[in-house]
Amino acid sequence: MEANSANTIGEVLEIHGPVVIVRCTLLPPLRRALFVVLNGQTYLMEVHRHLSPELLQAITFHTTDGLCRGMPVCDTGDVLHVPVGNAALGRMLNMFGEALDDKPPLEATRLRPIHAPPARGFFGADSAMLPTGIKVVDLLAPFVRGGKAGLFGGAGVGKTVLIMEFMHAMNQLHRGVSVFAGIGERIREAHELWHEMQQAGVLERATLVFGQMNESPGVRFRVGLSALSLAEFYRDNSGFDVLLVMDNVFRFVQAGAEVSSLLGRISATMGYQPTIGSEVAELEDRIAASERGSITSVQAVYVPADDMSDPAVTTIMSHLDTTVILSRSMAANGLYPAIDPILSSSRTLDQQLLGERHYSIAEGVREHLARYRELEDIIAILGFDELSPADQLTVARARKLQRYLTQPFAVTAAHTGIAGAGVSLEQTLGDC
Repeated sequence: MEANSANTIGEVLEIHGPVVIVRCTLLPPLRRALFVVLNGQTYLMEVHRHLSPELLQAITFHTTDGLCRGMPVCDTGDVLHVPVGNAALGRMLNMFGEALDDKPPLEATRLRPIHAPPARGFFGADSAMLPTGIKVVDLLAPFVRGGKAGLFGGAGVGKTVLIMEFMHAMNQLHRGVSVFAGIGERIREAHELWHEMQQAGVLERATLVFGQMNESPGVRFRVGLSALSLAEFYRDNSGFDVLLVMDNVFRFVQAGAEVSSLLGRISATMGYQPTIGSEVAELEDRIAASERGSITSVQAVYVPADDMSDPAVTTIMSHLDTTVILSRSMAANGLYPAIDPILSSSRTLDQQLLGERHYSIAEGVREHLARYRELEDIIAILGFDELSPADQLTVARARKLQRYLTQPFAVTAAHTGIAGAGVSLEQTLGDC
């Protein structure tokens, strides 16, 4: 981008960390992308707040080192656009579409705005189940085509492995593509994920988009929208079924809170920004199925202090169709995937949507596992033999079901030496 008198709209008045106050001759609209040129390098920023008819606050996407008062500020004429195209498959990019993988620059077929309304002909999530080949998910917490699934779990319980297996299933079962949005990722995590996906063979039909933890809060706040723009291109122009993986959505909310406090807004409940509802909705409502394809999202969600009533968690959960809870106790016992079959749920698990057979089998499995969990303390104190014959039968069935709902993954075959196994829904129902 080049600065000239035609697109210059004002000058830098003040700089407060990533916040730049600009004095304008003509006030641009909110979300307009502005830029400053310093030593031949372009510094992008986005308009977030109007202070007066002449002053605005913008959040920079780059460091403000070297910027000073009086520098001319130029208008791009639109919101921020990112390059999209099938050439992005197999690549690792930042939020601007620039390569992070030491490969040539992305040859994009077109540019797409990061801010856009839901697609015309918006269908939302339909009632069709999206099989994953993972027994416990397909049986007890089935995914919805064009829907949103939340993955709640801490460190070390297999969250990343489960995410990669979902991406592998999208590739193998549905011949779709995956877009991974790393929101506030550590560079170590991004590096490990890159190599693990290469070894697992899921990178060829995936695009990784990272906004790293050491970058501006504006980057962490908008990188999810950049990844979503790529996913929408794959859905609308290429006709793919797309799996959009976001890790971690809580960091998106945190970045929004950071931006809000930098702009001087008064905090709302528990220190979160007053605009948390609209910001999460802006991201979530664009994840949907359309006539040509679908975007199905799997979102990792951090739960602060294991408090499920946290405002960020409840706001995110209100948009989800499927909730998958990872259990640390199951992981400690070597039961992988460590998905809690009782706490995990899906709105698709409905008798009218899935049919009488699937619904009754799922409820029966959940009933046995719940009863077994109630009897575990009695077994630990008095022993298995003190149970009634009916409870002994329930416990024996529940233990078999608990072991049956584990399975080896294709993406871990290189580490475990055990070939991955995808199981059809019909086989899972028959076995249970």
